[in-house]
Amino acid sequence: MITITVSLAALLLLGTAGAVYRTEGQAQTPRAAPPPVPVVTRLAETRDVPHVIEFVGTLQPLQAVILRAQVDGILTDVLFKEGDFVRRGQVLARIDDRALRAALAAAQAQLARDQAQLRAAELDLTRARTLLQKNAGSQQVVDQQTAAVDQLKAAVALNEANVEAAQVNVSYTEIVSPIDGRIGMRQVDPGNLVRQADASGIVSITQVDPLSVVFAVPQQVFAAMRDHADEPGGKAVEIIDRASAAQLAEGEITSFDNQIDTTTGTARVRAVFANGAEKMTPGAFVSVRIATGVSADAVVVPKLAVRPGVEGDFVYRVANGQAERVPVTIGYSNDDLAVVATGVASGDAIVIDGYSRLRPGATVATTEAPKPDQPARTAQQTIISRQ
Repeated sequence: MITITVSLAALLLLGTAGAVYRTEGQAQTPRAAPPPVPVVTRLAETRDVPHVIEFVGTLQPLQAVILRAQVDGILTDVLFKEGDFVRRGQVLARIDDRALRAALAAAQAQLARDQAQLRAAELDLTRARTLLQKNAGSQQVVDQQTAAVDQLKAAVALNEANVEAAQVNVSYTEIVSPIDGRIGMRQVDPGNLVRQADASGIVSITQVDPLSVVFAVPQQVFAAMRDHADEPGGKAVEIIDRASAAQLAEGEITSFDNQIDTTTGTARVRAVFANGAEKMTPGAFVSVRIATGVSADAVVVPKLAVRPGVEGDFVYRVANGQAERVPVTIGYSNDDLAVVATGVASGDAIVIDGYSRLRPGATVATTEAPKPDQPARTAQQTIISRQ
């Protein structure tokens, strides 16, 4: 009995010693704290932010025509050079008119013959009426002569129409420009037979100044844009080169389509702008920017700092070396920046890179990003400038 008690006491002593040893060992090797997360931040700033919508549009001429022969014949003269700028009424080509002038002369001769016959018939009618008044003639002769006069009047009217039609056909042998514009590449050379049915025509002319741009607007913003166009300056647009992002011209909206395309869910809008220097060519694609308003004295952060979440948008703000997740309400945004309505104040350090490894409360090592080219405007500076 005494031996068993001593053995139990020894076992308890050994277990207690082992527990003490393990506790002392853990105390000697504490877990290392995680290193700070490297992030890039930028300070939220206050400035006036214009609301801009951008669309892709196609440059189109206000007028474009294809000159076609209106009478069949041999093309005798081409009086233009490809690429010339031509004026309305300028003669551009001629068609052999000899057969048409002969037809005109025949119509004029027919008219002259019928006019002479009409004059003779009118004299006969006058004499028949005089004889009838003297009881020396009959009513039947007067009626017959009256009918002959009416018939010849109709023949004269028909011949006058034939002469006018022949004159028109002769005029068609001189092909003139109906608009001011830049002429294209000719489709037929002198000496060829041209016909009214030729689909390609002789040459095309395109109006280059002013020029228009047609762009498709989603139905979600179409009504708002149309309403905004009624406000002062609401029709102004900028034409932007898609390659260099440089402004090409300024213009204004002239028309909205009358229905939404059910296939694309968009409606077409046309804007017109001056192109006197002909920097732009019809058919090219451009960007169209339209200002729809402005957020004055708005708190602005880079667009990439705003992250989507299950409960809404949020940003990571750095304070005292730690990151905190802040819910935000976005009033307006574009490709570069976002206007924060609630959640962030001007001067807050907002994470714009490195947020993928962040957790609320994480220690961070910050690097401040350089400021954008456009300087921030403080609320005080804005008030002074307005005064």
